[in-house]
Amino acid sequence: MIETPQAAKYRPAAEIDTLMLGDPVTAADFPQTILRYRNDRAAASVGLDGLRDDEWIAHFGRFAPLEDSLPRPLALRYHGHQFRHYNPDIGDGRGFLFAQLRDDRNRLLDLGTKGSGQTPYSRFGDGRLTLKGGVREILATEMLEALGVNTSKTFSIIETGEALERNDEPSPTRGAVMVRLSHSHIRIGSFQRAAFHDDKALLDKLTEYALTRLYDETPGDNPPAQLLGRVVERTADLAASYMVAGFVHGVLNSDNINVTGESFDYGPWRFTPLWDANFTAAYFDHQGLYAFGRQAEAIHWDVAQLAISLRALTDAPPLIEELERFPTLYAEAMQRRFCWRLGVEPGADPGPMIEAAVRAMVTTGTLIDRFFHDWRGGKPRNTAAYSDAAWTPFHEAIAHFTAISGAKDHIYWSDDSPCSMHIDEVEAIWSAIDGQDDWSLLHAKVAAIRRMGEALSANAIV
Repeated sequence: MIETPQAAKYRPAAEIDTLMLGDPVTAADFPQTILRYRNDRAAASVGLDGLRDDEWIAHFGRFAPLEDSLPRPLALRYHGHQFRHYNPDIGDGRGFLFAQLRDDRNRLLDLGTKGSGQTPYSRFGDGRLTLKGGVREILATEMLEALGVNTSKTFSIIETGEALERNDEPSPTRGAVMVRLSHSHIRIGSFQRAAFHDDKALLDKLTEYALTRLYDETPGDNPPAQLLGRVVERTADLAASYMVAGFVHGVLNSDNINVTGESFDYGPWRFTPLWDANFTAAYFDHQGLYAFGRQAEAIHWDVAQLAISLRALTDAPPLIEELERFPTLYAEAMQRRFCWRLGVEPGADPGPMIEAAVRAMVTTGTLIDRFFHDWRGGKPRNTAAYSDAAWTPFHEAIAHFTAISGAKDHIYWSDDSPCSMHIDEVEAIWSAIDGQDDWSLLHAKVAAIRRMGEALSANAIV
């Protein structure tokens, strides 16, 4: 759901302490703390937008505790399947849970870090984040939020004055520490770890925590199946939202799937220009396991690992029943979200219309963002551009759909070109920062993305 964050009072929390799920750690002592990005829109939703810059740096660069929240950072413990191979030797290796607090909708949220130093789970890593990685996360989260994807928010980026060596990009490169605002950092991998150690007490606690704190539900007759059902619903919608956004996460391991269904932890992400099922984001995804067209399959597989973990608490049939709902829920979410981005009422059966649109995009090589921009409200802005015979079935199908009220009222829809986020622009934004310390392209892009988000959310919610 797209909702504009509302101003809220600061309301700290420390409820993660009930789980004993993390190890106390200390943040790295950085040579410098140069504030590069503060997300005051997100900060307003948790009552932190009034912080002075020096206070902001003290909390999110030096990690002085927030009042009445967690007294010390916690590196969370979890396991996970990484490219379908189980790994019991992972956890928060370059980040930690810094604080908990509640937002304007009374949701319990986490402030977590990336690049804040080594932890017991760092293995051979340095616990650091490149500044480029931080900039990329800003762009990913802003674009996804505008496109209606349930995503974490990039809250803060502070440059650390370190020169980092990396094998997969020019080195040395500038270092940074990032803070993200998330609806929990409890992952499928958190449950997998408890199951691996046959810790039924922790599985019970995780289930109760997720239902009561994260879903605001009272546990019923079968809490494990109840929780799995909610995760199935949220993650099926997440998978559909990726497709309609043209987004490829890149690393959909089970430790990267949040039990709230919120997308987070962006590494080698890409937006695919074309509707190409085989498009991959990660250069190391040699088998295309997490390719654009396989993301629903990957997420469903990860949720199945949650079901396997919960099997220690309940019989298999109710878990299987919940898990088998995923394909239908995914198809329904695809239809709802596709129509939302197109700006038309869903009607009785949008499936054939969507199939015709995808087939025509694939056949003609039409850019995804271009298509949604040109056909906003169900009418083309340029008939000649869609005169190829491949578009005939879509023309016939879309004629039966009605525009949502005010579908094109926002001035954004009069722009000649859509707001997109393809790799060439990402690299250009970073090049200006890296070469000239010029942040203007980034600030301008964030403003343009938020303008598009306003246009999409003005008259409808996902």
